[in-house]
Amino acid sequence: MERKLDIIPVTEWGFFTLPRPMVIAGPCSAESEEQVLETARGLAAWGIHMFRAGIWKPRTHPGCFEGVGVTGLKWLKKVKEETGMKVCTEVANEKHVYECLKYGVDLLWIGARTSANPFLMQEIADALQDTDVPVLVKNPINPDLDLWIGALERLNRAGIKKLGVIHRGFSTTNSKPYRNAPGWKIAIELRAMFPNLPFFADPSHMGGSTLYLKELSQRAMDLGLEGLMIESHCNPAVALSDAKQQLTPPELRNLIESLVIREKDSVDKDYREGIEQLRTQIDYIDEDIIQEFGARMDVSRKIGAYKRDHNVAILQMSRWDEVMEGMKEKARMHGLSEKFIEAVFNAVHDESVRIQNEVLSGGPQA
Repeated sequence: MERKLDIIPVTEWGFFTLPRPMVIAGPCSAESEEQVLETARGLAAWGIHMFRAGIWKPRTHPGCFEGVGVTGLKWLKKVKEETGMKVCTEVANEKHVYECLKYGVDLLWIGARTSANPFLMQEIADALQDTDVPVLVKNPINPDLDLWIGALERLNRAGIKKLGVIHRGFSTTNSKPYRNAPGWKIAIELRAMFPNLPFFADPSHMGGSTLYLKELSQRAMDLGLEGLMIESHCNPAVALSDAKQQLTPPELRNLIESLVIREKDSVDKDYREGIEQLRTQIDYIDEDIIQEFGARMDVSRKIGAYKRDHNVAILQMSRWDEVMEGMKEKARMHGLSEKFIEAVFNAVHDESVRIQNEVLSGGPQA
């Protein structure tokens, strides 16, 4: 099924301007009126137009700081009145949506826990029906691309056309050194499916520490994403949530100004001619790879028939382990990563096993 989203370009939302990155910044949590306003003043002083602050904070355990609630929306309203900045916050249910609409919040985002729940997504979509409020959807906690797309589709069907996403990484058992594994591959897949979808990265939640903000932000820019959502606090050391990943407004300015922003494309004649020649080479190499894969699977069919005729089981893991180790050694010789080679050859092995199973079961032979 072809997936389509009816999207209004982010440059027509009235909030963000080029050049990249478009920046959304502010504290993880609104903690006090003084903290919110001091941070907002620091950010507005050097040109940040969109201020973020968490009003309701989802926490794993009860008793933790879970946000100040509706009171914080009054502080966001003061930010708008005093600095002229636009303001945004996270919503997780229809009650949050109605309160934000009441206080004139300019943009909403949906967190990773909520985007993974179709019931809550539909509830929020219904509450936003026929409004003009822009919405950004963070990826679900787990790397489930279809779930992420489903959340976008629910909002789009409710009439939300100012729609975009925030890539904040995924919760895995092997995310070190980051708080959440970046999982750029899934972001790239979503980008390829919906090239016009406004795309922000959240290096704060991805990294979990200010140590990784620069590298993650730069990677997002290198991939051509439109913007960044980064947490900034007037005094991170006393923050009530996520203190280790927040920058002061001056520190954030230094980070943004240090980023190298590359163009998404170029009309330069030499570049166009050179890149087309290289892409043609890639096309020919890819065709050769497909042919070689086809030849390899032909041999797999013969192996399957041989095993069938001699009553031998298909899976022989000791043999496969030897093959994989040999491939890793050759990969190192060619400057290829072991992780890449493992992924490729495990996929090849799975297909080979499938084909041999077909032969043993009397399935398709061609």
